[in-house]
Amino acid sequence: MLRYFLRKIGYGILVLLGVVIVVFLLFNVLPADPARLTLGQRADVTSLENVRKELHLDKPKAVQFFYYLNDLSPIGIHSREELKTSLNGFALFGVGGEKALVLKTPYLRRSYQGKKDVWEILTEALPGTLVLALAAMIFATIAGIALGILSAVKQNTWMDTSAVFASVIGISAPSFFTGIVLAYLFGFVLSDYTGLHMTGSLFDIDPFEGRILNLRHLILPAITLGIRPLAIIVQLTRSAMLDVLGQDYIRTAYAKGLSRPVILYKHALRNALNPVITAITGWFAELLAGAFFVEYIFGWKGIGKVTVDALEKFDFPVVMGAVLFTAGIFVLINLLADVLYSIVDPRISLSN
Repeated sequence: MLRYFLRKIGYGILVLLGVVIVVFLLFNVLPADPARLTLGQRADVTSLENVRKELHLDKPKAVQFFYYLNDLSPIGIHSREELKTSLNGFALFGVGGEKALVLKTPYLRRSYQGKKDVWEILTEALPGTLVLALAAMIFATIAGIALGILSAVKQNTWMDTSAVFASVIGISAPSFFTGIVLAYLFGFVLSDYTGLHMTGSLFDIDPFEGRILNLRHLILPAITLGIRPLAIIVQLTRSAMLDVLGQDYIRTAYAKGLSRPVILYKHALRNALNPVITAITGWFAELLAGAFFVEYIFGWKGIGKVTVDALEKFDFPVVMGAVLFTAGIFVLINLLADVLYSIVDPRISLSN
């Protein structure tokens, strides 16, 4: 099992390294000048040169990449001044002069616009994205499994046909289009009846009471984000249930006189859940990426909205940091999915 985990972690590190290379190359071919974006259009030449030197922009691209990799690595070589002013960590031992080997959280550098640490920006926005993704996944899982079971049990009836047709529509419709339709219909046209709004985050700001939790703002973006995984789960549950219901041990259970609910939920559903669980864990990672558009449409404060806002302002460190941050979450969730899959189905060995 240990070898399995180490191998998966190794694969994850390779994936992250590939993402780092692609992100670095992509944002370094753009014509924008980071120094001018940092200081503004009226900055003098001396100040611009100082910032270019601080950001290592005066060095060749290959050297810039290794500096960037050193910043991202949990263990890197930095000056003691950097450790005091920019990094969150501690020195392990000195490496000559003012340099030291530092154990730290990955340094994603600072925003061009607010001069704020990118790691801090993303960790502040992460709870909003996680709450949205989790709410969407709970909605999709409960509704998808229920509709999938209903569709399988009522095979070839109007209920089955309706569920299959709705799932096809759900898979085909892009999240941003669904979000615009739901926001306009329920958040604007029918707002007086639904009590919902087109935009809003998890917390409202009251001038007297401060931050107030408002879960109503979560309903529309969660439904929008959950529609596609719901459709997938409906089809997977229906297909798996139909396959399981045709097995000999199900007929034996009926022959023993077991009740239909016991057969469906204790025997059939449990054995049909393996592909569904794989889809759920995989889609949770996908939802973090899909949340980018949904958060922007509904004005939901999360990593997606922060990233899109940064793109509009050419705030490259925030965008690069968000991509790498999301990639790291993808790798972690996929590792957890493999472990969960082996727990649910003991026939699957982690070593294999």
